[in-house]
Amino acid sequence: MTTAGISESAGPASSGFRTFVLIWLGQMVSMLGSGLTSFALGVWIYQRTGSATSFALLTFFVIVPAMLVLPLAGVLVDRWDRRRVMMASDSLAALGTLALALLVWSGRLETWHIYAVVVFNSAVSSLQMPAFSATVPLLVAKRHLGRTAGMMQLGAAVPTILAPLVAGALVAVIGLHGILIVDLVTFLFAVSMLFIVRLPNPPRGGVEDAAGAEQGPVSRDALYGWTYLRERPGLLALLFMFAGVNFCLGFLNALLTPMILSFASEKALGTVMALAGCGMLVGGVAMAVWGGPKRRMQGVFGFLLLAAVILSLSGLRENVTLIAAAAFAFLCCFPLINGCAAAILQTKIAPQVLGRAMAAQQLVAMSALPVAILLAGPLADHVFEPLLAPGGPLAGTVGRVIGVGPGRGIGLLFMVLGGLIVLAVAAGWANPRVRNLEDELPDAIGDEPPPVSPLGPAPQEPAPGSL
Repeated sequence: MTTAGISESAGPASSGFRTFVLIWLGQMVSMLGSGLTSFALGVWIYQRTGSATSFALLTFFVIVPAMLVLPLAGVLVDRWDRRRVMMASDSLAALGTLALALLVWSGRLETWHIYAVVVFNSAVSSLQMPAFSATVPLLVAKRHLGRTAGMMQLGAAVPTILAPLVAGALVAVIGLHGILIVDLVTFLFAVSMLFIVRLPNPPRGGVEDAAGAEQGPVSRDALYGWTYLRERPGLLALLFMFAGVNFCLGFLNALLTPMILSFASEKALGTVMALAGCGMLVGGVAMAVWGGPKRRMQGVFGFLLLAAVILSLSGLRENVTLIAAAAFAFLCCFPLINGCAAAILQTKIAPQVLGRAMAAQQLVAMSALPVAILLAGPLADHVFEPLLAPGGPLAGTVGRVIGVGPGRGIGLLFMVLGGLIVLAVAAGWANPRVRNLEDELPDAIGDEPPPVSPLGPAPQEPAPGSL
């Protein structure tokens, strides 16, 4: 990979990895703070309104604004200084949190205030992950991208597990205003980590100049990530394979709780959820230590097939032990799957375009979830549950194997979802552009990144449109 236009500084070859670790640590702490706030705001809304719809809208306003802003976020990440983009993203989100804190202290907080701030923070935070993911290949040697991808999966898993536990204890002690202060401190920590590191920018010219993307209007530039992927059909097909998998995961997220509560207690549900989180944590640690298989596409296909089998098995019986073990193993697979996929994208996509390509990837992944969540309830209530109700159309056939009654239709749906994931993997394997992606598509980066000093702001070269 050419290093033209990248500011270099003296330092050992491992300095880029130390820089990655500092940013990763700051972002993980910030995500933990945001998770605390999200939990506390959800509790506040439900206690004030008693409305499940009002509570669910909080999740809606987290997902949808980010989806809408992602195409623009990819453009800004590729046009501007990525370190400053990440600092601006964290700083603006902190301002939104500060506004909530002031409203709490003044006693004027209303539900619509929370929705407005959540929309704002969702939009500005959408810059964070494309900027960070696009910078990693410029910091870390290509052979270590699997490990850094595992660390990023781990960085997302730890806040997911800890935030509800910590927030549940803290809300009773320090209240919502105290949680918001903690969140502000975590934003400050993340910005401080970014302030003391140096980050290279991608080389100017090359692929962007040839396409005229950087010089064009923002609207055309926003589409260039899709153009780049469309010209590489193996990458595009891989993303759509994951969109199909995410569609199935949306059903799982919406229906796991109703299935368990149809035959077990809230305590059993908590046990299953805790073990599922531990599975995600174990998978993230495994990917960070191991780095994934040398043939990463084989890792993607293999772990997806294993996850599909586990998902199907989870629907076989009304058994908490079986479901808990399946939840652990299922979520253990996904940091390995996502880590392998992220390393492939970071290796095969040119650094100048990686921000837009990662934004397109996130958009595809996120867009499948709300559709699945909207369909899950009606499909379970009006199709699958009646099929396995006592005396239902499948009670005498499938019901003899997996049982009949409440929750058994959802169990059948989980088995169908496992089969759909197998079909998605089979379609990907049948496509030679996907199956041979690592061999046919040349790497877009060299074996080693440029050396980067872990401390001190980077002396960046002026660039058009710099933030």
